[in-house]
Amino acid sequence: MILDESSDLLLKLNRETSRIPWKDLQRFYAQGAVLVVGPDVDLIAAAAAVANDDAAAVSAWMKDEQLKIATEEVALNWLAEDCEVWAVVVAPWVLVQKERGST
Repeated sequence: MILDESSDLLLKLNRETSRIPWKDLQRFYAQGAVLVVGPDVDLIAAAAAVANDDAAAVSAWMKDEQLKIATEEVALNWLAEDCEVWAVVVAPWVLVQKERGST
C-alpha cells in the first residue's frame, strides 16, 4: 500500500515518534516486541507498512534485513552505548531506529 505524505496515518505516526533511551525499552525487548528498522528505511514508512499489514513491503525489508526483531547482540550493544533511538508504537510492536550516522 502506497501512502502519500499527507495521509492521516503518516501524520499520526510522525506525531507519535520520539527519541527515547534504549534502556527504557528493555521491557518491550524482553517481550520480543521490538522491531529494528535499518538505516536505509524510513521509520515512519515502516511503521505505516506494519500498521497496514503491508506484507509485501514488510517481507521485502525483512528479507533485506532492514526490518528485524531486535537481537540480543543489538540490545546489549545499544545498552552498553547508552544510546537513544527513534521509536514509534504500532501495537503490539515498538519500531526503533538508531539515528543515521550514529554507531
